[in-house]
Amino acid sequence: RSKWIESGGLAVADPAAATGLMKNDEGLEYVRLVSSSGASAEVYLYGGVVTSYKDPEGTEFIAVRPDAKMDGSKPISGGLSHCWPQFGPGEIQQHGFARNVMWDIKSSTDTTVELEMLPSDYTKEMWDKEFACTFTVSLEDDQLKTDMNIKNTGTEGSFDFQAALHSYFTISSLENLEITGSFEGKEFLNKLVGDGGEMETESRSSITISEEYDRVYKGVNDPVLKDSGIGKALNIINKAGWEDTVIWNPYGDEGMGYNGFVCVESVKFDPVTLDAGSSWEAVLVLKPEKL
Repeated sequence: RSKWIESGGLAVADPAAATGLMKNDEGLEYVRLVSSSGASAEVYLYGGVVTSYKDPEGTEFIAVRPDAKMDGSKPISGGLSHCWPQFGPGEIQQHGFARNVMWDIKSSTDTTVELEMLPSDYTKEMWDKEFACTFTVSLEDDQLKTDMNIKNTGTEGSFDFQAALHSYFTISSLENLEITGSFEGKEFLNKLVGDGGEMETESRSSITISEEYDRVYKGVNDPVLKDSGIGKALNIINKAGWEDTVIWNPYGDEGMGYNGFVCVESVKFDPVTLDAGSSWEAVLVLKPEKL
């Protein structure tokens, strides 16, 4: 599948077509996927996080913040970042531990990689449950699919968890962005109002951002990012377990690069109770199209 060019009589590999396990400049390993259409994706083993998805035209849809640490010293600030088994603050560390442990490669091809996270001494210290978590990333010619599967591998008893993909998406600028979907008439938790947030009702069918945002839209899972600056839309197609959407942006924070991304997160906000031997699945598809 690699493209080759002739240079001085020698065959030279096209770097854009390279696939497989690679390392960044800081030594962190990631898997690069490339489809026959020229679309590509990158998935880091640290945190099991997708940090890049480009369509066949080379348009990047996933953002990594300019202040992100890419050396494993802290969770990567960007990408499709895992929040599991907890979303936000709670009994264990913020957003759980899935985003700051190494995942293992269970299988891979040029266009797919299946990662696995199992209990370790580190995870058991804060959350002593028996589980197996797999995260499969599949790059197709015109879309990217992720499939998260959680299994209670214990022999008795259940456990509860929350889950989210704290997804960062690249935008040309906030002024060029609108987010459509089934928002109008839905209640949402505005976490920046009052003491711990207040419930409000969304009157808009199209969301624009001109202030700091941290809003939980329960029962909304069909957002579409429309960016007039690049003339493209990104359909965020949540299936199976992803039921809710969180929109987050640190408006005005230049250090975070607020004007170059928006977080539109795929979430299961209400806790899931998983009995021994049972599994839970959540599927996200990212499908670009022209406006």
